[in-house]
Amino acid sequence: MLTRLRGLLLDFDALVDSGLFSLGARTRRAASAYAAFTERFNLTGVSRWAVGMASEGFTLGVAGAVAMLALAMPAFRETSDDWLKRTELAVTFLDRYGNTLGERGVKQNDTVPLEDIPDQLIKATLATEDRRFYEHWGIDVAGTMRAFVSNARAGGVVQGGSSLSQQLAKNLFLSNERTLERKIKEAFLAIWLEARLTKSQILKLYLDRAYLGGGAYGVDAAARYYFGKSVREVNLAEAAMLAGLFKAPSKYAPHINLPAARARASTVLDNLVEAGFMTEGQVFGARRNPATPVDRRDDEVPDFYLDYAFGEVKKLVEQLPPSVVERNFIVRTGLDPNIQKVADAALESSLAEFGRDYKVKQGGIVVMEPNGTVRAMVGGSDYGESQFNRATDALRQPGSSFKPFVYTVALMNGMKPSTMVQDAPICLGNWCPQNYGRSYMGSITLKTALQHSLNTVAVRLAERFGRKKIVDLAHQMGLRTQLPISAPLPLGAAEVTLFDMTTAYAVFANAGRSVYPHAVVEMRIGNGEVAWRFDRDAPKPVQIIPTQQLNDINDMLNNVVENGTGRRARLVNSKVAGKTGTTNAYRDAWFMGFTGNYVAGVWFGNDDYAMMNKMTGGTLPAMTWQKVMAYAHQGIEIKPIPGVTTPIPKLDEPPPLLNVPGLADSERPVTLSPRSAERLAGLERLFKDAETKLVPGPTASIAAPADAPRPVPTAAPATPMPTPVRRN
Repeated sequence: MLTRLRGLLLDFDALVDSGLFSLGARTRRAASAYAAFTERFNLTGVSRWAVGMASEGFTLGVAGAVAMLALAMPAFRETSDDWLKRTELAVTFLDRYGNTLGERGVKQNDTVPLEDIPDQLIKATLATEDRRFYEHWGIDVAGTMRAFVSNARAGGVVQGGSSLSQQLAKNLFLSNERTLERKIKEAFLAIWLEARLTKSQILKLYLDRAYLGGGAYGVDAAARYYFGKSVREVNLAEAAMLAGLFKAPSKYAPHINLPAARARASTVLDNLVEAGFMTEGQVFGARRNPATPVDRRDDEVPDFYLDYAFGEVKKLVEQLPPSVVERNFIVRTGLDPNIQKVADAALESSLAEFGRDYKVKQGGIVVMEPNGTVRAMVGGSDYGESQFNRATDALRQPGSSFKPFVYTVALMNGMKPSTMVQDAPICLGNWCPQNYGRSYMGSITLKTALQHSLNTVAVRLAERFGRKKIVDLAHQMGLRTQLPISAPLPLGAAEVTLFDMTTAYAVFANAGRSVYPHAVVEMRIGNGEVAWRFDRDAPKPVQIIPTQQLNDINDMLNNVVENGTGRRARLVNSKVAGKTGTTNAYRDAWFMGFTGNYVAGVWFGNDDYAMMNKMTGGTLPAMTWQKVMAYAHQGIEIKPIPGVTTPIPKLDEPPPLLNVPGLADSERPVTLSPRSAERLAGLERLFKDAETKLVPGPTASIAAPADAPRPVPTAAPATPMPTPVRRN
């Protein structure tokens, strides 16, 4: 048995050995045959290198195409079956009184057939945006290469390479961000559109949905906005101006920059001739008689406010129940058009009068009620020049206007306004903060320390009670940005927005309760049904600052305005509480203040963070704040500030108002002192008595409701250049 087993194993071993030997021999013969076959195709010299590079290029190209397709996949998820029927969000905004303010979003208008759109407009669009539109398959390779060469020669972007299909893909599915990923998605989606739609359908969608400035989407809406007529009726000059808007509507919009719009239209006419679509003789008349748009200089649209309100609507729509499928809304906002006009004029006049002396070019203003209803917003000096909203999006350091959060924490942890604190040198490691005047007051009360905005006291309070408590309170009150828990934090060494700071100060005016900042008061769908309402659906306020501590901090902030760094913000007919703020190297200047009726924040600075000429928060920011709020408090019932019960002081001379160009003194509501108001009331009683004697029967005095629109003020005497107050 054992001998037989050994024999079987030897046979198996021999079989394996012979099989392996045979396999090896066949493999060698096959390899030799393959080598002999490939020798026939052996290349030498330049041919060998060319074939090798082509082979490697093909391999890398396939790998790159696979990688780009992987990047483009998220974009294809947007192309659901109903993408062509999907409607965009469209909103009509009303002010607080129900008057139409403006529109945002896309109101699709595809009622004008392609054959009714003037041939000259179609030719002008194709000559400027995509001359080879009917020849390529979604990507114009020749045009892209031509644009690449032109841009390389010019050292910058002077010519776009995107086809009309690519631009439509971007408008329908993508954002305007300039990234390689977006360009890859755009290219794949353009090919996808070409496979799904005809050339005429693509062209029609492009003409209907492109944004052309002024809130107009599509050529028909743009023709009506700029020329007051249907797109069917535009002439060649007007068609050239409309076609020039596709590239940069904010830059070439005729109601913003007519010379630039006409120069761009002239370029479009050149393109028509160069593309062979028209002759020089055919465009000669349009050159000699350029288009004249409708004069919209009197249209005062609060664009910064509407941009913010539209963003708020987008967030609210996402929170609506799935049953609400409507995409067209009528939204009543909290905007007071008269306060908005005054705020716009105040910022403009401040920069015009004092901008050169202070070396400042930008500013922002936010006005809201204590409950968070935004009444006015100015996001910069010129919306047409820059749509960046400095009120809501610019991150700047608040300086000493951050200190009330520090002092509130101190009050909430046992201190009183009368508590004695030490103003003396202090060092935390290598950092030794100093007061603005580089002097020290010794032992003083907490109230006096805030009045003089002493840096050393704020730092000591933060060390004693903990910076995390300060950050937590600031976040509860409305600051949404990250606040680094660092040694300079109590001096405002963090980045915040003007809007968030105004919201946080609104907590002081709102009896210490949380504030839900909002521009939207009510949203209705097309049939009139209320989809969202602030008083019904907004978060309910919660108590953040206890009543006693709130009263103490408000009294201290009122003292800052009456006796400290914010004296230029005083009002004749209302108590004011607030705080100034100035950052290192004079890069930011703030005044944050409130009354019982309104809360407002004012910021001045430069977009490039350039130093200003010693501007502090107590100078131009406080003066501009005073100008806006002096008007806002006319003709309304003055409410007290929570915790500030002392009588309104009689000022020997009201703070100077800023000169507002184009406004007449005769239309400015006059601010009356209590004594003057009493005398006028006496005169009114005399007239009533006389009227009663002349006309029998009861009489009734006619007065506008406290909530009614005020007449817009329109001028103030020029004021001399203010002397900078050397405090922050």
